[in-house]
Formats: sequence, structure tokens, C-alpha cells
Amino acid sequence: MISVLMFFACLYPFFLWVGLGLTGGLTANPPEYLIRSSGEWALVALCVVLLATPLSRYARISVLLKHRRMLGLFAYFYSILHLLGWAFWEQGFGLEAMWLDVVTRWFITVGVVAFVLLTPLALTSTYGWMRRLGRNWKRLHYGIYPAIALSIWHFWLVRAGKNDFFEVWIYLAVVFLLCLPRIIQLRHHK
Repeated sequence: MISVLMFFACLYPFFLWVGLGLTGGLTANPPEYLIRSSGEWALVALCVVLLATPLSRYARISVLLKHRRMLGLFAYFYSILHLLGWAFWEQGFGLEAMWLDVVTRWFITVGVVAFVLLTPLALTSTYGWMRRLGRNWKRLHYGIYPAIALSIWHFWLVRAGKNDFFEVWIYLAVVFLLCLPRIIQLRHHK
């Protein structure tokens, strides 16, 4: 039952967009809203994935830990929607235009690299891949850390054009606090 509730909770942004679309509430610029919103929801989902371990370890609440794979896949799902929104609405799926954007606009470059880092994590999220990769599976999935760092940097660069960093600072603080116990643990193991 909790898995079903978690699944539908993860679909909340999608249902929200459908509802806003049906009622004409997608702002004056629906494509821009959907591109930005899907990116932010991907970042939220990545933060929730990072929250799973400390919540389980320090508060003994394991519900997120048990559903971390699903949360990670939803983070990737919203990342795909973010990328597809940019590719469709801003580039018309033109490969040359997309490539030019990737190599000339720094925030696009950083976002694409973050997406590329998330891709093997999503593709190897099954038990079969865990068995095949063995200890290397865990090493590979440490890629979440550079991926989320690049995602925040991407968000920072997007907001730099408007000189509006408030939300970026919040995400940065949340990720720092979620990673701090891991950093301390790594320093003690050396």
C-alpha cells in the first residue's frame, strides 16, 4: 500500500501539470513553465533520494530508503521531461540546433552532463544489474553526487540571467546538509 501511495505521490507534479493544462492555468508561457518546473521537480526528487539514508540512519524512518529506487527513477523521469521540453519547445528537436546550444551555452552544457551522469544510474537500477556489477554497482551509483552538484550548478546558471539565487541557495543548503554526514563518515574512515 505504501508503494502505491509513494508512486502516486511521485506523480503529483505530472498530475498538477495535466490539471493546470486542462484548466488553462499553465501561466502565460506554458512551455517555459513546464521546462523549468520539470527541472525543479527532478532536483526535488534527487534531494529526496539523498534524504533516504540519513532519515533511515538517524531518525529510524525507513520508508524512503525502501523506495529509493522508485524515487531515483522518478528523478530521472522528470529529468527526461526537462530535457525533452528543452529539445522540443526550444530547439524543435533539431539536432544541429541542440548541439549548438550544448556547446555554446554553458548552463545547457552543465545540464546535459548532469543528465548523462544520471542515465547509467537509471539504467542499472535493477536487481539484475546490481548482481552483474557487484561492488562496482555501488561505486557507479556514487555518481548521484556529481550529478546533483551539476544539477544545482545548472540551476544556478539558469538563475544567473535573472540574478535570482534564493531557491538555488536553498537547494545547495539542503544538499550540503544531506551530504554532511557522508562527508564526516568518509573522513573518519581514512
